[in-house]
Amino acid sequence: MITRRLFLSFAVLGGGVWFLNPRSGNSLEESKVSRDVNKFKFWGKLCGFNLQNFFMVHSKRCVEESEIILLRELGFNFVRFPMDYRCWIKGDNIYDVNETVLKEIDSAIDICIKHGVHVCLNFHRAPGWTVAEPPETLNLWKEEEALKASCFHWKLFAERYRDVSYRYLSYNLFNEPPAISEDAHRRVIGKVIEEIRKIDSEKYILCDGRRWGAVPPLELADFDIVASFHMYHPFTITHYKAEWAGKWEGVPVPTYPLEEKGVVWNRNTIESNYISHWHKLEQKGVPIFVGEFGAYNKTPHDVVIRWMKDCLDIFQKHGWGWALWNFKGPFGPLDSGRVDVVYEKRGEVLIDKEMLRLLTRYLSQ
Repeated sequence: MITRRLFLSFAVLGGGVWFLNPRSGNSLEESKVSRDVNKFKFWGKLCGFNLQNFFMVHSKRCVEESEIILLRELGFNFVRFPMDYRCWIKGDNIYDVNETVLKEIDSAIDICIKHGVHVCLNFHRAPGWTVAEPPETLNLWKEEEALKASCFHWKLFAERYRDVSYRYLSYNLFNEPPAISEDAHRRVIGKVIEEIRKIDSEKYILCDGRRWGAVPPLELADFDIVASFHMYHPFTITHYKAEWAGKWEGVPVPTYPLEEKGVVWNRNTIESNYISHWHKLEQKGVPIFVGEFGAYNKTPHDVVIRWMKDCLDIFQKHGWGWALWNFKGPFGPLDSGRVDVVYEKRGEVLIDKEMLRLLTRYLSQ
């Protein structure tokens, strides 16, 4: 296992080779200045995937180095780990931490750093909030106990990884906040950021928009954040027949462009209805990163490819990096389970050649 506090390594990010000390460089102040000057370029050059190793407590699995090697060989340089905090607690005590699992997360970060892949840690399930089932007992957006517990866990990670450079590691606080008020969002995020910054002033902190990642978090613009946009529009294309995402009986097989409720969804309408609003954040000095996008394997493959190309065109036009949901699985280019795809076998995985070819066309140079 690589020791983060001692080793001198290199990372290949965005086509350039950086020789780095993971302890952050010459000084915290100099590093912070460099980070702030280059933040738009930095986040525009990161492209990769969401990996689900710590996504659910019942399906937790260690990161295999071979998977990261393959991801890097294919040209990608970013992974987001959406995580379930129940993976690293013991039983029902949210303050009782399982060190063995934390070491598994250490190992995942080490493997990614070794191969030049930036890691973003995300609380997909935090004490008091998740979009998944079952719902949390506490309410992060209303109850102080949930906020206290979430701060505890983010401080745990901030202390653990305080010596890892921002070039290698970032934090995405909470996945897809619901339809809450700006004030509630700002109160919770502000407190968590305050606690992290007492320990680490350097890491990039990503914040999803409210209403499940769709609304620009303008209320957070003065918090020194990166705004994370989730692109699942139109929903009929991205989640067609997804078992957890509503009732699909009687819904026609989607096409693209998609005509729905009097609107023709194409590149222009996607940009005008969902993308344009996010530029206000950039004008305030906040970079944008697409933390999630993708389409489920029940949507016809040719429809997914045309929709995905328009999304990638838009991201490239605006200089936004992105992370597809997922790498292996029903949204991704590996082992997707699609029945209308020509696969190429590589080792133990089946690769969707057309999707992978499309994604690699948009890697930042």
